[in-house]
Amino acid sequence: MFESILRSHLSRYPDMQIQDVYKLIHQAALGSEHAAPDHESARTWMEREIADMGDGPSEPVVDPISPDGEIVRVHLRPYVLRGGSLEKLVEAFIRTANEYRGEIALLERYWAAAVRLGHFPAAEMDEFIQPLKAENYPALHHSAAYRNAYYPSYRVISQKVASWLNEPGYVSSSNE
Repeated sequence: MFESILRSHLSRYPDMQIQDVYKLIHQAALGSEHAAPDHESARTWMEREIADMGDGPSEPVVDPISPDGEIVRVHLRPYVLRGGSLEKLVEAFIRTANEYRGEIALLERYWAAAVRLGHFPAAEMDEFIQPLKAENYPALHHSAAYRNAYYPSYRVISQKVASWLNEPGYVSSSNE
């Protein structure tokens, strides 16, 4: 259930703001469709990010963010430390952005679950989501509080397009 994913993230990232909950939900429901650059731009973007990412929290290489495990965040720090292929990750990212089609209804169900969880006041959650709903739920960046606390560096991909993620040692839903 999505609630357990959300609880895990709120526990691991206590500085999460409502905006970061929305980003997690958006990615879990819609994948990375909002970020589909061409292959060369995606590779350059990732290489630059890796060069500048610095230290961050302890994270799993692969972090499932959808209840069925299909959509995952691949955290770049542990991925690079394990010698993961940048080319494979760029390809999986591009393919996910181009091929995976999530559902707005799923985003709305995940949001309702987040409201029921009660971590943030329901009125604040409603105030946050209403303008986004009117804009058909655009992608957002992480909050400044989240960025400053955790220095997020990951790619959202579908495991269906990245069968190599199923190799021993890649999939993990706990910190390493």
